[in-house]
Amino acid sequence: MGCSLSKKKKIAIPPPGYEDPDLLASVTPFTAAEVEVLYELFKKLSSSIIEDGLIHKEEFQLALFGNRNRNNLFADRIFDVFDVKRNGVIEFGEFVRSLGVFHPNAPVHEKITFAFKLYDLRQTGFIEREELKEMVIALLHESELVLSEDMIEVMVDKAFIETDRNNDGKIDLDEWKDLVSMNPSLIKNMTLPYLKDITATVPSFVLSCEDEELELQNLYS
Repeated sequence: MGCSLSKKKKIAIPPPGYEDPDLLASVTPFTAAEVEVLYELFKKLSSSIIEDGLIHKEEFQLALFGNRNRNNLFADRIFDVFDVKRNGVIEFGEFVRSLGVFHPNAPVHEKITFAFKLYDLRQTGFIEREELKEMVIALLHESELVLSEDMIEVMVDKAFIETDRNNDGKIDLDEWKDLVSMNPSLIKNMTLPYLKDITATVPSFVLSCEDEELELQNLYS
């Protein structure tokens, strides 16, 4: 009479911040099927160090650089902007919504706003001179380009002369939009072409990660 507890189907409990694929598809350039594929990637990233269904900063660094301890201002800022709730972790909904900005079909104004947030290091709603300088130095370091301190100062000064129309010593969002319209390359990195074919790209990425883990297990077993 009735089924025993041992025969009941186990229902997977979604992680904190999980959102329905259809809902996420309605507010991002992804389809519901693509969101489900992204969930497989999310599960892989969120369990690389701590298995709690959330992406921690160390896991984010590991995914980007293969090194959990590498310090990088640009990567830190991307993590902080993905972390919409500012609780120190990236939830699945935040992951998909933020990644959607990098989709080739995402509106340009969303890319411009996202990039503005990256440069607004202190989250004041403005890009100050020192913040721009810090980001320029970080990006040069990441590109392994070496410029003198004087050259960096000239670059930052030039950007402010061209952009800070009201001469208040900081760049607001409207001024940033004007700067990007004159220099589209500033948001070039805000588009990831492979996201347009995510159903083909992500599964192979996940499988390659699993193969690497298996090789490491065999190496140390």
